Amino acid sequence: MGADAIGDLRGLKILVIDDSKTIRRTAETLLSKEGCQVFTAVDGFDALAKIADHRPDIIFVDIMMPRLDGYQTCALIKHNRTFKETPVIMLSSKDGLFDRARGRIVGSEHYLTKPFTKDELLGAIRGNVVR
Repeated sequence: MGADAIGDLRGLKILVIDDSKTIRRTAETLLSKEGCQVFTAVDGFDALAKIADHRPDIIFVDIMMPRLDGYQTCALIKHNRTFKETPVIMLSSKDGLFDRARGRIVGSEHYLTKPFTKDELLGAIRGNVVR
């Protein structure tokens, strides 16, 4: 059976920003198997240059990172005229109401609790990327 248009993620450019090598590698492996083009960044500063270079279709950003945290990174993305429409999904090891609310305030579209499953990761993309 062929994938329907919404189920097909091939060719999507995805940026995963996380200071955890394990999370970056897990997301990259899962998404690459779906045909996505995956870029990774270790923190918000690293991510900003990669966003400009690669123009991702969707961005996953960890909340707790050194130098520039996920909230600050998301706010910077959403305040940029070129990238404000790019969906941003917050990643956190805490499943807190406060974290979710703060993520919404800075403009994130979705929130995933780590560790995430393949279905959660793909569901977040399918729910937030319009092709």
